[in-house]
Amino acid sequence: MSDLLLPRRALLSVSDKTGLLEFARFLAAKGVEILSTGGTARALREAGVPVIDVSEHTGFPEILDGRVKTLVPQVHGGLLGRRDLPEHVAQMTEHHIAPIDLLAVNLYPFEATVAAGGDFDACIETIDIGGPAMIRSAAKNHAHVAVLTEPQHFAEIQAEMEAAGGISLGTRRRLAIAGFGRTATYDAAITRWFSGVNGEVFPARLAIPGLLKQGLRYGENPHQQAAVYADGTGRPGVVSAEQIQGKELSFNNLNDTDAAIEAVAEFERPAIVIVKHANPCGVAEGVDLAAAWDAALRCDPVSAFGGIVAANRVLDGAAAARIAAIFSEVVIAPDADEDARAIFARKKNLRLLLTGTLPDPAAPGVSFRSIAGGFLMQSRDAGRVSEADLKIVTRRAPTAQELADLLFAFRVCKHVKSNAIVYAKGGATVGIGAGQMSRVDSARIAAWKSEEATKAAGIAEPLARGSVVASDAFFPFADGLQAAAAAGATAVIQPGGSMRDAEVIAAADAAGLAMVMTGMRHFRH
Repeated sequence: MSDLLLPRRALLSVSDKTGLLEFARFLAAKGVEILSTGGTARALREAGVPVIDVSEHTGFPEILDGRVKTLVPQVHGGLLGRRDLPEHVAQMTEHHIAPIDLLAVNLYPFEATVAAGGDFDACIETIDIGGPAMIRSAAKNHAHVAVLTEPQHFAEIQAEMEAAGGISLGTRRRLAIAGFGRTATYDAAITRWFSGVNGEVFPARLAIPGLLKQGLRYGENPHQQAAVYADGTGRPGVVSAEQIQGKELSFNNLNDTDAAIEAVAEFERPAIVIVKHANPCGVAEGVDLAAAWDAALRCDPVSAFGGIVAANRVLDGAAAARIAAIFSEVVIAPDADEDARAIFARKKNLRLLLTGTLPDPAAPGVSFRSIAGGFLMQSRDAGRVSEADLKIVTRRAPTAQELADLLFAFRVCKHVKSNAIVYAKGGATVGIGAGQMSRVDSARIAAWKSEEATKAAGIAEPLARGSVVASDAFFPFADGLQAAAAAGATAVIQPGGSMRDAEVIAAADAAGLAMVMTGMRHFRH
């Protein structure tokens, strides 16, 4: 197995021609014979690069509208033949198969066609067949062939060839891994699209496409390795966001920022979500982002320190000045105006991420979670309730203001770890209890947090007095509801469905509470 490869013949056939011409000129100057097809060959000729059509090289024409042009022995034999086996060399000589030492292929833009909303026939026609076959052939025979599948490979290989006079075995192995990864993710994208078109949410075999966006310094803890991948769905959010300033994002930053942007996208009015450890610690709507920030911060100013802030509007100077008054790890929003950017620029450690748009809370999709020996897959929680979905189960119906706050609180509840209890008033959270083993403890913690927020705000009337309370799942006993009533809540929203619903309804009536049931729960584990 030779360590250094000196290419004599290369086949270049690329959809993305970024960097192609410079690399091809470099190869030609090194005396490398260049084979090519279709648009790539045309681009090379127009640039004055000597090129031989693959059909001329193989003696076999392109047929079936170009579906068959490289699926011939002269190409795959040239890629797969082992130069170190005399019998391979003899067979290649007998059948007039010339070695191909370097392959540069990036595939038909199937993913881009799907993302652009291409119809069924258009997507089918951009499924590459010859490209993946050649990549796999070259990658298998990496001992003798270098396979380039990404535009950035051109400059990398040119630099190595100039420095070392050839392509090392280590580099060829790395390129082979990238090649197998590219064909695997390509096939995974096709399977995902085709399954969706055919209405199969859970196909018998599942592959998950992923493109490395960046390696991370470490995972949740310093002894863990981590990286972030794009899944190719195009869903806007933390992965697609542009980082305007600040330090490198950590694993925990990314996880928390994702929770924040997904939560803030739930609201139509100007809204702010503050997240700590993947849980909202303050959420509010307002007449503008500055007002929403003030109300969200009031809910839990202690937890907000060092948190993640998400906005559902373009950040302006007034909002930015308020946000910048305390330390935040990350701020994420669709955009930020010049005043806001200038204010944040003075906070060198703050990461500012701009997404351009918001994720659609109602859009279909799937989520994954690893378990020992496999993973769980489910459809994304795109459920939302409206006033028409609510069932009033108590003697007293909610007022118009209570009803608005109930719907707001239930949307927040969807993004709080279960067991989740959320107190809200005037379009803002005033107490949040998250992730407790018993629902009554979440209710008590939310009430206690509200008391602490009241003290921090320096006001006499408890924030929870006159609030509404949302529960992500039913109350198994009346105690959780009674704790909410004791805190000052006047109305309740919950899914219902407990064997003790009648007992809980009776307790609500006894306390003079209005209660509505949604018929939909929002567990978030």
